[in-house]
Amino acid sequence: MTQTYLLALDQGTSSSRSIVFDAGGHVVAQAQLELPQIYPRPGWVEHDAREIWRTQLATARQALAQAGITAAQVRAIGITNQRETTLVWDRRTGAPIHHAIVWQDRRAEPACARLREQGHEALIRQKTGLLIDAYFSATKLQWLLEHVPGARTAAEAGELAFGTIDSWLIWQLTGGARHVTDVSNASRTMLLNVHSNQWDDELLALLNIPRALMPEVLPSASLEFGSTAPELLGSAIPIAGVAGDQQSALFGQACFSAGMAKNTYGTGCFMLMHTGQRFQQSENGLLTTSAAQTTDAPEYALEGSVFVGGAVVQWLRDGLHAIRASSEVQQLAESVPDSGGVMMVPAFTGLGAPYWQPDARGTITGLTRGSTLAHIARAALESIAYQSAALLGAMSRDAVAAGGAPVSELRVDGGACVNDLLMQFQADLLGIPVVRPQCVETTALGAAYLAGLASGVYAGKDELAALWRAERRFVPTMAREQAQSLMARWEHAVAQAVLQPQKSIKQ
Repeated sequence: MTQTYLLALDQGTSSSRSIVFDAGGHVVAQAQLELPQIYPRPGWVEHDAREIWRTQLATARQALAQAGITAAQVRAIGITNQRETTLVWDRRTGAPIHHAIVWQDRRAEPACARLREQGHEALIRQKTGLLIDAYFSATKLQWLLEHVPGARTAAEAGELAFGTIDSWLIWQLTGGARHVTDVSNASRTMLLNVHSNQWDDELLALLNIPRALMPEVLPSASLEFGSTAPELLGSAIPIAGVAGDQQSALFGQACFSAGMAKNTYGTGCFMLMHTGQRFQQSENGLLTTSAAQTTDAPEYALEGSVFVGGAVVQWLRDGLHAIRASSEVQQLAESVPDSGGVMMVPAFTGLGAPYWQPDARGTITGLTRGSTLAHIARAALESIAYQSAALLGAMSRDAVAAGGAPVSELRVDGGACVNDLLMQFQADLLGIPVVRPQCVETTALGAAYLAGLASGVYAGKDELAALWRAERRFVPTMAREQAQSLMARWEHAVAQAVLQPQKSIKQ
C-alpha cells in the first residue's frame, strides 16, 4: 500500500516552515525560511504579506523534494499560523493594501482605550471571551480602514478581503477561490461570537467594520477549505485542517479533554488548558478562546499569553550581542550557578496575561557590581519560566473555581522546550511535572492531525491520543518554599516594570 503523508504549513512570526509527516506522526522532512520583521516605529511590528506567501510556498516545495515524494502522495494539507496578525487585500488583484500588522503590534492601543472608556469591556468579553486589547485583530483592522487612503470606501463596496494569516495562505493556495478561516483563528479577532461561531453584527457595528470584509468561518477539520491550485505543488491537494498555532499545539499534544494543559515556548509563550464544551470566564486575567474544533459544536480553552518568550534570547543575540547564536544561551547561563539576584522582566511590548499592562517596559533589577552577562543571560532565560509560572497559577485557580482540580502536569513544546535548564527550572517553579513529547513539533503536528481527521487518515481522537509519546519528564526538585520566594521576587520585579500602579497578582 502507498505510504500516506500529510503536509503541514507552519507560518510563524519569525519563520515559515513546512513539515511532511507520515501517518504515525513522525517527521519525514522539513524546510524553514526566516521571515524578516519590520519595525516602522517603537511598538509597531509588521510583515510583508508577499514574503509570507513566498517563503511558505518555497518551504512547501522544499519539504516535498526533501521527502522525495510528489504532491499526489500527500493526502491533505494542514495549516497553522501566527494568530491575530491582520491583513487586508484587494479581492480583484490579490494585492495587500498595507503590510500585515503583527500580533505584537501596539498601535491600536488608543482605540482599545476608547472602547474601555465607553464601557464595552463586559459585552466584548461575554461574546468573544477576550479582554479588550490591541493584541487582537479587530482594532488592527479598524486602524487599516481608517489610515490607508481609500480603504474604507473600497471595503464598503465589497472590494477588499480581511484575513488572518491562514485566510491569506488559503486565498493564495486556492488561486483566490476560497476566502475562509477556521473557528480557532476567528476567535482571536475580537469579532467572533464564540457561542454561535459566527461573526457578531453588534461588534462589527461597534468597530465600524463592514461585514463584506469577513471570511467564512469553518470548523478546524473540514474539506470545505478548498484545494491547492495544481500548478503550485504539482497537483491539487485538499486543504483539510486549519488552526491558529496555539490551538493547533493543544491538539497536537493530544489535550482533548477538560483539565489538560500545554505550554508552547516560541517567540512568545502560550499556555492553554482545555475546558471542554464549557465557556468559562477567567477571574484571574486569562482569556477564553475557541479550541480547534472537529465538528460544529463549540469547544473552549483558557489561554494565557506571554508576549516575549524565546524572543528574549533573540534580544540577547541581536540587541546586547551577548551571544552569537541562540543555541549558545544555555551554555552561557549555565556558566553561573544562578542569576545572582538579577531579575529580568522582558516587557518590550507590554505585559500579557495575567497582568495585561500595555504600558509596562522591560526592566532588569537586582544588578550589583558582580553581575555579568552570564547572570543577565540566566535571568533572561528564567524570565520565560517565571512568566509561564504566573500563567499556570492563574489557570489552576480558575480550574478550582469551576469545580475542577489544579493542573497536574504541563505538556510542553516549541523551540525553547529543548533547553533542559529552562524546563527543569519551570518544573521547579510550578511544583508539577513538565513533560516533553518525542515530537516537539506539535504545532505543525496538530494541523496535520486535523487534516488527517477530515481526510480519513485517522478514525478519531482516540487514535491520535494513542500516538502521543513522552520523551522526558522534568520532575520538581526545589523546595516549595524556595519556589514561592522566587515567585514573590518575580512579582516585585514586575511591579518595577509597570509605569502605572497595578493591583498585585496573587500566587
